Amino acid sequence: QVQLVESGGGLVQPGGSLRLSCAASGSIRIIYGMYWYRQAPGTGRELVASITSGEATNYADSVKGRFTISRDNTKNTVYLQMSSLKPEDTAVYYCNALIQTSSVFTNYYWGQGTQVTVSS
Repeated sequence: QVQLVESGGGLVQPGGSLRLSCAASGSIRIIYGMYWYRQAPGTGRELVASITSGEATNYADSVKGRFTISRDNTKNTVYLQMSSLKPEDTAVYYCNALIQTSSVFTNYYWGQGTQVTVSS
C-alpha cells in the first residue's frame, strides 16, 4: 500500500506565497516522476508541474516563473513553492507519483488534494 499526503494549502492574498508538500509512504521501492495537478471548479484536472527522478522539471505556461517544484528523495517528498499567486490559481491541488512497489508492479498514485484559495 502507498499513501500520498498533501499539506500546506490555505487562503492567501493575491501576490502572496504558499508552499505545498506531499509525502509518500508505504511499500515504496523507487519513486520515479512526481507531479502536481490542480482542478478548479467546473474544469478538468490540469498538470501544473513535474519533476523526474533526475530532477528535471517542467511547468505549465500559466505558472512558469512563479512556481517551483522540488523533491527530497530522503523523505519521499515533493514540494511546490508558489509565489506571486493570482486568483486564477485557486483550485484543489493534487500530487501524483509514479512508484514502484515490487519487482513487477509500478503504478501512479494520487494524494487526497489540498485547497488553495487566492482572494483578498
